[in-house]
Amino acid sequence: MNTRAGSKREEALEKRLGMSFADRGLLSLALTHPSAVNEDPSSFSASNQRLEFLGDAFIDFVVARELYRRLPNVPEGELTELRSAIVRGETLARVARNLSLGSFLYTGQGEEGSGGRERESNLAAAIEALVGALLLDQGSDVAYGITLGLLQTELERTVLEGVARDPKSRLQELAQSMGKGSPVYRTVDESGPEHLRVFAIEAVVDGQVMGTGSGHRKVDGERAAAQQALDVLENGS
Repeated sequence: MNTRAGSKREEALEKRLGMSFADRGLLSLALTHPSAVNEDPSSFSASNQRLEFLGDAFIDFVVARELYRRLPNVPEGELTELRSAIVRGETLARVARNLSLGSFLYTGQGEEGSGGRERESNLAAAIEALVGALLLDQGSDVAYGITLGLLQTELERTVLEGVARDPKSRLQELAQSMGKGSPVYRTVDESGPEHLRVFAIEAVVDGQVMGTGSGHRKVDGERAAAQQALDVLENGS
């Protein structure tokens, strides 16, 4: 890795965040996709997966606490749905895109060439790893504030609008109304370490693959595949 170029990359991200890391090594680690380690282990000794694990848990906490505080009369089941809508991969990837986080990642050439910087699963993992790095470097109070700032738009939208109807439910209704029966979801691939599995899912409607999706939970992959299938069926393509 070009140390000078890496330093400038991290400085630019710090400016976007409005803070400076005490240990910039943690920021570098948060930006390191596993493909960079696989292709260039002499420059990258570890990936961001452990920080991703930590950040995932902290984001869950921030979102749960904010929903609990902002919605005092909403029951537990609905709070759980609201939290799931905010912490799922699709939403976190949107947050990462708003930060242009993909442009700061260290990736292998293969991952770069296949569009990995904009891949939803990579962006969601990167924002989780960044939050994990913030937590270790800045402590819980500062990390909470920055995390809340990153998620604020999604939080406010979800609190205001509630949870949109699940794409799996919508796909089932549409497919049945078209005489195509109920969709079937197939897991076609599993990758990543045991604690951070990524599931690749196909949505099959009337015997045809209509959509694909991926996520750290099968349900997230199924939702992404269902949304793609909905787009195909609704657009008639």
